[in-house]
Amino acid sequence: MGIGRWSFRGLGAKLVLLAVLAIVGFAGWLLLPNPSDADNKTVAVVSPPLTSAQDVVWLEKATVPTEQPVAPVEQAAAPSDDTVDDEAPAAASTNEPFTVERDPVDGMKISRQFWRRGGLGSKALVTLTLRNSNRYAVKDIEIACAFARADGTHLTDRRRVISDTINMKSRKTYAGVLVGFVNINANKAKCSLVTASRA
Repeated sequence: MGIGRWSFRGLGAKLVLLAVLAIVGFAGWLLLPNPSDADNKTVAVVSPPLTSAQDVVWLEKATVPTEQPVAPVEQAAAPSDDTVDDEAPAAASTNEPFTVERDPVDGMKISRQFWRRGGLGSKALVTLTLRNSNRYAVKDIEIACAFARADGTHLTDRRRVISDTINMKSRKTYAGVLVGFVNINANKAKCSLVTASRA
């Protein structure tokens, strides 16, 4: 019994000593200095603090571009009336309004649509009239049709690309376009335009 107690006490003392050494080692590691940045090639440049007056000047320089017109050497050497005429269209071109070209599908509209079943009742055939109000022809029109029950519960969606060209300021009717397989419980359909590309 005495030998067993002595070995157990010795083991407990060793565990306590090991825990103390681990804590001392961890504390020593925390007190070590950070690694040196002497090997790094980049040098951080610290800018001096700016006052409010300096901030205003800096913002004005950043937001107000300085443009200086550069005159060709020939015009600088011999000014004439032709130089004034050449500068007038350049000034007019800078004052033109910036126009954003809209997407071709924005000028498209479905003016009439209805659908029926085909293929033993499992396929949806859509008849629709597409109107192009753009000033250019449009092709590859993609439509998305949502099918629902009589109470309005959504059932399925189908997409189809119509690989045809519609001329500018015109309309075209497509009869019996196969959209895809639909649920047998579908009673309503609503088609909308997704994408189109310029012809």
